[in-house]
Amino acid sequence: MLNRAQSYQSLEESLSTFCRRGCSPPQLVLKLVAAGAIIVLTIVNCLSVRLATTIQMVTLVVKVLALTVITLGGVVKLFQGHTENFDNAFEGTNTDVSSIGIAFYQGLWSYSGWNTELSNRGAETSRGLWSYDGWNTLNYLTEELKHPEVNLPRAVVIAISLVTGLYLLVNVSYLTVMTPKELMSSSAVAVTWGNKVLGSWGWIMSVAAALSAFGSLNGTFFSGGRVCFVAAREGHMPDILAMAHVHRLTPSPALIFTTVVSLLVLIPGDFQSIVNFFSFTAWFFYGITLSGLLYLKIKKPELPRPYKVPIILPILVIIVAIFLVLAPIIDDPQIEYLYVTLFILSGAIVYVPFIHYKLCPGLLTKLTVFLQLFLEVAPAEKNL
Repeated sequence: MLNRAQSYQSLEESLSTFCRRGCSPPQLVLKLVAAGAIIVLTIVNCLSVRLATTIQMVTLVVKVLALTVITLGGVVKLFQGHTENFDNAFEGTNTDVSSIGIAFYQGLWSYSGWNTELSNRGAETSRGLWSYDGWNTLNYLTEELKHPEVNLPRAVVIAISLVTGLYLLVNVSYLTVMTPKELMSSSAVAVTWGNKVLGSWGWIMSVAAALSAFGSLNGTFFSGGRVCFVAAREGHMPDILAMAHVHRLTPSPALIFTTVVSLLVLIPGDFQSIVNFFSFTAWFFYGITLSGLLYLKIKKPELPRPYKVPIILPILVIIVAIFLVLAPIIDDPQIEYLYVTLFILSGAIVYVPFIHYKLCPGLLTKLTVFLQLFLEVAPAEKNL
């Protein structure tokens, strides 16, 4: 859901570069474009798994090529002796608890679309964990992987290592080419970098940023729909979400459901509030998930485990999750945290009476049958 919002931010930056200097595109236009991208990818993922994976591969290539260009440009500048921007690099750094927590929140996703903007909406924060969001996406697709016990750990290690290396080099390149003042004032750092290094070809970075955000959104769609699909199959959500199209074998009801939620979040919020809103929720559930893993490792060590996680890793992640959830609230309470708490509770309000206790079963059955016929879906096998 957040990567839908992240695409909204990247589209804002990309559209801004095509306006005259000092002109910002209207918020309504930005939200309509973002909503259009969401709807287009909903249709794509509902129609064809192959088409969705093709889009993912193409945008991945664009993303890596753009990062490579930025990295090489920075290397050239370093060899030319441009190191003045690294003098007193940490001067004026904020180290209070709230700033660190919010920095992690906003850092958690900023590079999932690789655009490392430091805009006036969040210039006071650094970008960290956002760089690596996507590590959890592949886990949602475990059922559809061949030999997951081998390929999943291998993919995670290779991907995180590659992302870490690329983003460190990209940030070195940014700091080499641009002054801290330029970084702080830029609404699209990659585009500003492109204008300074590539000259008249700087617009390429804007296009690459938009395509990268589009690919990030597509990847989240592809995996996010599977989460609802499996949750419904396990009895935690309405049965209709556990069904797949009878011909295309795509979990279209689950994809449509995530689209509706995404559009509802997109309409009232701006990027900054959506980041804080969703980051709180994400790390709350990351902490619960890792607590469950820790419980199973201690209480049920006999369970079969195709691949194992060292116990120190879930412990560290639980500690980080507790910090990221509690520190910003204690140090600087904001209304977004109340909203997200109500959002989480709203799920329980629906789940307990209608899913757990199965109130109004006749109404739910009629609705399920209607949606089955309308969407041409049926209960799916374990593997799509």
